[in-house]
Amino acid sequence: MQKFKPQYRRLLFIDRKIKERSYPNCVRLAEEWEVSDKTIQRDIEYLRDQLDAPIAYDPLKHGYFYTEPSFSLPAMSLSESDLFSVCVAQTVLSQFRNTPLFKKLSSVFEKIRDSLPDKTAVHPSWMDERILVFPEPATKVNAAIWDTLAKAIRDNRRLSITHAPPGGKGTDASPRTVDPYYLVSYKGEWYLSSYCHLRKSIRTFGVSRITKAAILDESFSMPAKMTKERMFGDQFGIIWKDKFHKVRIRFAPEVAPYIRERQWHPMQKIKDLRTGGIIVEFTTNHLNEVKDWVLSWGPNATVLGPPALVEKVCRELKKAGENYRTPRRSPLA
Repeated sequence: MQKFKPQYRRLLFIDRKIKERSYPNCVRLAEEWEVSDKTIQRDIEYLRDQLDAPIAYDPLKHGYFYTEPSFSLPAMSLSESDLFSVCVAQTVLSQFRNTPLFKKLSSVFEKIRDSLPDKTAVHPSWMDERILVFPEPATKVNAAIWDTLAKAIRDNRRLSITHAPPGGKGTDASPRTVDPYYLVSYKGEWYLSSYCHLRKSIRTFGVSRITKAAILDESFSMPAKMTKERMFGDQFGIIWKDKFHKVRIRFAPEVAPYIRERQWHPMQKIKDLRTGGIIVEFTTNHLNEVKDWVLSWGPNATVLGPPALVEKVCRELKKAGENYRTPRRSPLA
């Protein structure tokens, strides 16, 4: 039964609809499950040709029915861990609560649970009290903007967008023509990584700050070198630059165990020191996000290279120190 597993839950849904004697057809089934008509048609053919389901089409009622009402699909073995994983995944969806994905994926998970075999008892209510997910603070994404970006990426169509700077007003928004490459979720924000025709280079736009988006009649070809591995697989964060830097950071013994237990960069190397501290090395093409990460560890992190990163960290620490050395009148005074 393992080979049926990827589509089995959808087959259970179709089987249940047919057994209800509602004479469903491909169009109605596709709308309810939110897939294409062709996908449902392939499922019907699979049920009939591979699982020997006695499916027939009634031209008068415009839908499918079983010529043998007692027919049942082969049983699928679902372990307790399988059901647990489905329920946990639904709980984790809270991280996408401010995007159009949340409503759509929640609907899909509800259908999965509803389509499980009758003998399966799922009681996920206890999970709401005992398994908690604290999502990162996230921006809100306009559903219409999201759908436009997704369609442009799917069809390799050029976009006209208006993008505002952080905290900017409508008058500060900048019109751009872009070739959309990737939609990327990172630290509570969705980003559009694309080729900007105004800047003649790769630019990353916060989706929540895109105020207008329209698909143009022009198409584009995805550059072969702009693979997801090249753009996002060897850097610290998601900002794209052409120049790469070798980063070396020394961490004090107090925080070394916390650093060692996580994968901060896919190509990171860790060197143990006699003091109990460690040195972390990796290559990245943008230093601002590394700077913020270093500063988050306070005096327990020391940048050894490159010099550009040392300068950025020192500059930020100097500014922070000035905030406390300079007498300031309290805004509440």
